[in-house]
Amino acid sequence: MWDCYGLETAFSISDLEQRKMWATLKGEDPEKIPMPLPFTMLQLRAQANVHRGYEIYIVDTTDDISVDDIIKTFEDAPQQMAERIRKIGYKVCDYRQNNDERVRIR
Repeated sequence: MWDCYGLETAFSISDLEQRKMWATLKGEDPEKIPMPLPFTMLQLRAQANVHRGYEIYIVDTTDDISVDDIIKTFEDAPQQMAERIRKIGYKVCDYRQNNDERVRIR
């Protein structure tokens, strides 16, 4: 999750994928598995602060890319990282007021 000031948070949701896998194996609907609580809280924060233009994405990575790697890359090149994630990630929600793909991270 990031806004016009840069990356606000990044965390692994691989636990969610494991729960979805187990639900599938049990014959349950994996899409009914709720997102982790922190995720829901992030959405509420973004809705309450639309002036900051939050974007929340899920990105599939390989095992050799850690959350720390993503955070470091965002610190080094925030705008380039945001643009890359927009291209390869899954947009969960976007609270930008103008939806301009060229929103600059300060």
